[in-house]
Amino acid sequence: MKLPNLLVIVALVGACGGLFWAGAHYARPSATAAPEGPVTLNFFSNPAAVAHFTAHDLDGGTISMASLQGKVTLVNFWATWCPPCRAEIPDLIALQNKYRDQLQVIGISQDEESADFVKKFTAAQHINYPIVMSTPELEKVFSGVFALPTSFIVDREGRIVQKHVGILNALTTELETRYLAGLDVNVTIEHVEADEASRKLIKDAAQATKIPGVDLDKLSPSARATSLQKLNAESCTCGCGLTLAACRINDPTCSISLPLAQKIVADAASTQP
Repeated sequence: MKLPNLLVIVALVGACGGLFWAGAHYARPSATAAPEGPVTLNFFSNPAAVAHFTAHDLDGGTISMASLQGKVTLVNFWATWCPPCRAEIPDLIALQNKYRDQLQVIGISQDEESADFVKKFTAAQHINYPIVMSTPELEKVFSGVFALPTSFIVDREGRIVQKHVGILNALTTELETRYLAGLDVNVTIEHVEADEASRKLIKDAAQATKIPGVDLDKLSPSARATSLQKLNAESCTCGCGLTLAACRINDPTCSISLPLAQKIVADAASTQP
């Protein structure tokens, strides 16, 4: 074999290896594996009713709480730049297609990019559920979104019965859908407090968008994106084993993560126009 050909093969193998690592880092839990026994699902013991809202999707359609009554609804906060968000899109597409009569998935994009940019992305991904650009109203109705993806599960009566932070487990999401839709499913139900669920650790499967003690609002969109990328990638040195973003969210009193996070934001601010 000639040396140039060998070098080409080595380069291709290296590139494929890099792609495999990127996919494995945010590998989607498979929904095809059948559990041996009943799976335990957790739902809020006192689910709150979703406040009335009206939103327009990227195709001009109108979405309201009234239009969702009678169906299970999965409200997925996401962004095009978020790796775990992109990783779970195929599962959401499959779920919407399989349970189109019982389930409505709604994607709420928190992109700083234009609606046209997001629409082109969704078309390329063949997304089959409506996408809405995030608004202050929607963030108030579905509160507590500090990281992406964050998904709210709403039952047929319009109550938020679960909130998942981080990439969804495809099997769990399908079982939740079947149970809430009244379909046959082998599960047991445990009820938890909503506050307990909100205190779950935010790890590297979720991309933080709001950092306690750090002001990101004064940054330009590009500087903000750069800061969030670093905050979600660099590890805190306090010994928690989490990223700086996750450490700030899970322990806002940490005196080690705060100056490190503030320096990243200050450096980004100093380079913006």
